[in-house]
Amino acid sequence: MIQFTNVKKTYDSNFTEALHGVSFVIEDGEFVFLVGPSGSGKSTIIKLITAEERITSGGIFVGDFDLGSLPKRKVPYLRRTLGIVFQDFRLIENRTVRGNLEFAMRVVNASNQIIRERIPQVLELVGLSAKADCYPGELSGGEQQRVAIARALVNNPETIIADEPTGNLDPERSYEIMCILEKINQLGTTVLVVTHERDLVNCFNKRVISIDSGLVTSDMENGLYDYETY
Repeated sequence: MIQFTNVKKTYDSNFTEALHGVSFVIEDGEFVFLVGPSGSGKSTIIKLITAEERITSGGIFVGDFDLGSLPKRKVPYLRRTLGIVFQDFRLIENRTVRGNLEFAMRVVNASNQIIRERIPQVLELVGLSAKADCYPGELSGGEQQRVAIARALVNNPETIIADEPTGNLDPERSYEIMCILEKINQLGTTVLVVTHERDLVNCFNKRVISIDSGLVTSDMENGLYDYETY
């Protein structure tokens, strides 16, 4: 579960209030789109969930973690419950697909047996079983994003956060990536997708939280990304 309660965030560097009292709850197992224009506060919300930034006031719970009082030494444990997918993939270029996933598992001290068992399962899920020994430079953009999703998933996180995961892809590849995220959600993982892509959001019958100027402007089950709003 991710719970925001009247969250305000002011950046000390320029005294900008990025969030003005944001509240929402994402229950375990939900699939949610977070949408809004550039500068609306979406990135700030992600940075708060991952404890890259700290709240100014209000409250945030991510699973059992109270982010308002979370000591720095426990931030890595929070992040192990989250799988992050970025727009720019962020793969290690000199490691194979398998090597990228293995690296992510070594970081959390996974055993050799778990690594051998888990990597083929995840690659099959994202449709890349045949690409395990390829390097990122040998893959298309859509395939690289699939690797990034596999890496985010490989340590069995409770939640996948996809931050503009289709921003560098064409519409067909974007739809495929979203279908993979939907499949992951159907297997029980909570999925939060941050995106600008109205057409893509409107292809899926999911909950949509809209944010603008640091405020939640709508929160709709089975919602649409409103063209007239943005």
